[in-house]
Amino acid sequence: MQPHVLIVEDEPAQREVLRYNIEAEGCRVTQAGDGEEGLICVKEDLPDVIVLDWMMPRLSGIEVCRRLKASPATRGIPVIMLSAKSEDIDKVRGLETGADDYVIKPYSVAELMARIRGQLRRVRPTTVGETMMFEDIILDSETHRVTRAGDDVKLGPTEFRLLSTLIEKPGRVWTREQLLDRVWGLDNYVDTRTVDVHVGRLRKALSGVKGGDPIRTVRGAGYALG
Repeated sequence: MQPHVLIVEDEPAQREVLRYNIEAEGCRVTQAGDGEEGLICVKEDLPDVIVLDWMMPRLSGIEVCRRLKASPATRGIPVIMLSAKSEDIDKVRGLETGADDYVIKPYSVAELMARIRGQLRRVRPTTVGETMMFEDIILDSETHRVTRAGDDVKLGPTEFRLLSTLIEKPGRVWTREQLLDRVWGLDNYVDTRTVDVHVGRLRKALSGVKGGDPIRTVRGAGYALG
């Protein structure tokens, strides 16, 4: 699945420049024109990274960031704060509110793209060509190869994407709805029971090589790796 970046910026021209360049990086982009709309977008479609302007009508970026970092469901989403405020005290305030990065306007688009890639590399390593490991399971996103204890694990495309998601954050419980979003995409209207079917196939493939079942079912919640 494509990485998902949310742009919260009240200037349409700035949003368009950001959208164009972020999509050129292979990301899916959602846009919001003010802070309140941004919070709604986060609730409806959880992004991987948020690019957030400080000065906006209705709800400031600093308040949006504060609310996001106060919620367990969203505090782990990296926030890159954009601001014309260049004083050190403003930067400190933004970072202390919970922003993961602070970029001063006017900014270099190339530099901002590098910072977005850096945050994506942290939260979704499999989208930027890195090898992921959990215990004796190794997933190589470039070669689309999975091994367990040195033996190849044969996975279909859906099972590979499913494992790619689960292995990003071992121990995290993913709901069926979140897995549908990540693995199948919001535009595919697939029943949540489909998730159970493919988790079963993934379990069978991983357990059929060596070792036990590494996928944990959390009743009433979803699935986790480990």
